[in-house]
Amino acid sequence: MRIGIKARKVAKNLSLHALFILICFVVLIPIIYALAISFSAKTNLTGGIFAVTDFTFDNYIHIFTELDFGTWFANSLILSLSTVLVTVIPSTFAAYAFASMKFRGKTAILMVLLILNAFPQVLTMTAIFALFRNAHLLNTRIGLILVYAGSNTIFAFFNLKGYFASLPSSIEEAARIDGANRPQTLFRIVLPLARPSIIVTSILVFINCWNEYLFASTFTTGEELYTLASGLYALQSNNLARNWPQFAAASLFVSLPVLVVFFSMQRFMVSGLTAGGVKE
Repeated sequence: MRIGIKARKVAKNLSLHALFILICFVVLIPIIYALAISFSAKTNLTGGIFAVTDFTFDNYIHIFTELDFGTWFANSLILSLSTVLVTVIPSTFAAYAFASMKFRGKTAILMVLLILNAFPQVLTMTAIFALFRNAHLLNTRIGLILVYAGSNTIFAFFNLKGYFASLPSSIEEAARIDGANRPQTLFRIVLPLARPSIIVTSILVFINCWNEYLFASTFTTGEELYTLASGLYALQSNNLARNWPQFAAASLFVSLPVLVVFFSMQRFMVSGLTAGGVKE
């Protein structure tokens, strides 16, 4: 009887693993296809994944020697990291205040933030463009950082507020009994426990900024201010021949930093957020 139950359990696990492997393979098909095309000497998309016979590294050499890829990369990195700092730091303190403190107007402010977050960002582009033109913020990194911070702050705030609200109140009560004031409780107990949530929020904000195209192409002109997203679009729109292998090579390099950040921080995504915070 036990052997039969164990066999069914093993069969179930094998089936689940096979299903997950199949799903991963299906998801990876576009990436594998782009990788194969990026090594092709042809300029079209004819053939399949295994039809690349004219293998070459020229496409990768071209994007670093003929294109201003390094400038695009630097612009995206500066904008994304700056936005993470400008967004996540104030959002963390605001989220903690709204989750753990009681004050007048708290509910009204939350409702206003929800309403503002419900409107599509594209509706604000005309107004922001007019404001930036008068403030001389067009074609500047500071202007883009302000736009990115404004579009990601509400998301970061509610994401972190949900975590702080889920913390057991006994954590802060125990700290007060031990003589800790609110700043000490925040910096020595709450924020260390919130580190996984803060890191995950930072990663999501970073990815949003890294992949953003609409605002980057609207508020900046000129190749010296191109981000990777706007640079990739310009690579195809300005090239009548449509060199898809070069575009595939550049796209893979654009995705690489996001993968590095994700896999290097993956342990924070699966770690217990409050494990060990309170001893029973």
